[in-house]
Amino acid sequence: MSLLDTITSPAQLKALPATQLPELAEEIRAFLVSEVSKTGGHLGPNLGVVELTIALHRVFDSPSDAIIFDTGHQSYVHKLLTGRHDFSKLKKQGGLSGYPSRAESEHDVVENSHASTALSWADGIAKGRRLRGETGRHTVAVIGDGALTGGMAWEAINNIAVDKTLPLVIVVNDNERSYAPTIGGLAEHLATLRTTRGYEKFLDWGKRSLARTPVVGGAMFETLHGVKKGIKDIVAPQGMFEDLGLKYVGPVDGHDEQAMEKALRQAREFGGPVIVHVITQKGRGYQPAIDDDADQFHSVGKINPETGLPFEVAGRIWTDEFNDEMVAIGRDRPDVVAITAAMLIPVGLDGFAAAYPDRVFDVGIAEQHAVTMASGLAYAGMHPVVAVYATFLNRAFDQLLMDCALHRAGVTFVLDRAGVTGSDGASHNGMWDMTLTSIVPGLRIAAPRDGDQVRRQLREAVEVSDAPTVIRFPKGDVAEPLAAVCSAGDVDVLFETGEGPVDLLVVGVGAFAGTGIEVGEKIAAHGRTVRVVDPRWVVPVSADLVALAGTAAHVAVIEDNLVEGGVGSAVATALRSAGVEAPVHPYGIPKRFLDHASRGQILEALGLTADSIVVDLEPRLS
Repeated sequence: MSLLDTITSPAQLKALPATQLPELAEEIRAFLVSEVSKTGGHLGPNLGVVELTIALHRVFDSPSDAIIFDTGHQSYVHKLLTGRHDFSKLKKQGGLSGYPSRAESEHDVVENSHASTALSWADGIAKGRRLRGETGRHTVAVIGDGALTGGMAWEAINNIAVDKTLPLVIVVNDNERSYAPTIGGLAEHLATLRTTRGYEKFLDWGKRSLARTPVVGGAMFETLHGVKKGIKDIVAPQGMFEDLGLKYVGPVDGHDEQAMEKALRQAREFGGPVIVHVITQKGRGYQPAIDDDADQFHSVGKINPETGLPFEVAGRIWTDEFNDEMVAIGRDRPDVVAITAAMLIPVGLDGFAAAYPDRVFDVGIAEQHAVTMASGLAYAGMHPVVAVYATFLNRAFDQLLMDCALHRAGVTFVLDRAGVTGSDGASHNGMWDMTLTSIVPGLRIAAPRDGDQVRRQLREAVEVSDAPTVIRFPKGDVAEPLAAVCSAGDVDVLFETGEGPVDLLVVGVGAFAGTGIEVGEKIAAHGRTVRVVDPRWVVPVSADLVALAGTAAHVAVIEDNLVEGGVGSAVATALRSAGVEAPVHPYGIPKRFLDHASRGQILEALGLTADSIVVDLEPRLS
């Protein structure tokens, strides 16, 4: 039996002699490479936190002590040390979540996998426990240097720092990367901390120098204070944290388990908020991940564990269409600039960055800043394209509404991974974006049905200079081009049984245009007249779509967004306002959080397949 097999709870881990911990760490890394290569998942981040997580569970008493991971994708080692060894269905239906999950274990605290939130969670937990008199319990937040670029983390630090007795340990896991190398002033500050030693020696030198300086009284004090501050700022930049009132410990080698335990015990006993600065290597122990400059091993699909190469060559995805067209637009439009929130490669801006490096801005994990910065760029005469995952636009809604739309800023938002994404679970499904953005005055939403439409509608969007525009597309392989049989104004007709009035108008939104065609064909096979359309720009509802609905007895709208407040709701409202009496049958995502599973399994469970929709819709047409 391996050492790892004997660890079913932190209690067994604590009982291991320190001499066996390097062997355990090696077994954990071998397990991660073997198992994650079969299922896919976040490999690089977890290889980097093996010793750190071992030390956390040997020093603290989970679940009595709360350990909170930000963003949670580096919690695989935590899962193993708390008894979850079956990774055979990781991120798959019925298997382990790729993030902490309260349903899985009492050791898991925060399920949300949006970055920069752990410090606020920890602040609330620590203060709440103190108010309840639970003085013997500690709270630990593990946050990466990438997540520290998010403004919410600093809002939390601002509040934590004033509470001198709060039993809170903040572990900064500094590996210089999020999806890619961490950028910005904080990254430079941490880099200085990583390479600087000897503050006290320099301070002693300063005092000795002053002793030989012919100054007296207040001048002596001011000179000493000035030298101390100058040396501290230059040689010991941890002063930034200490000046805020936070005790600083580090930097600590995050792969030296015994050093980690010593630092964490010191922090635990301090009795107030402490930052433990830990230096780790993303992908530690697995050479393909260490050699990876583009962070492809941050999250992997099924790979050959020997080489790190994928078993299947990836096809062309939706993001590729956006990537290529942005480069072309950049060539034609020197006013077009791009903004990303620490995800240059995943959202497809790496091509634009290579071609026009001065016109792309990576703001770190700071979507709020990205949106307001984009509004400023628009005011200055540029046309910004803000590319984020659909789920992350939720974080910047106020900025979209008040800074961008209120000021009629010409900003294009490109939302990747819109709709059901599946395996990453509830917090990563991009199912809220059309509901949220559709209430913003003046904003227009495009939902391309294929790669050709991504390119065409992106071009149309950047031509809009007096209002925000949104383009959204899903995760995965791009759909085959769907040619329109004809157009009705701005609306593309994809299938129809004939001209004139029809029994059913099917509106297929974006990637669901193909599903709409399948539904139309199946309904038509039952002897009914059908027209299937793609409105292309789905919000606001176009007059051309309203006119087509006026020639139909029923309207069905199919989308991968919330049913409430989605395109179907917008169509129903527009028809009522125009006096069109055709009932609208919306098909979309119900208002609930979705468990992790494949996209296909989730769509099947929600009834968002052609067969399920036809079964539900056919009786309604009678």
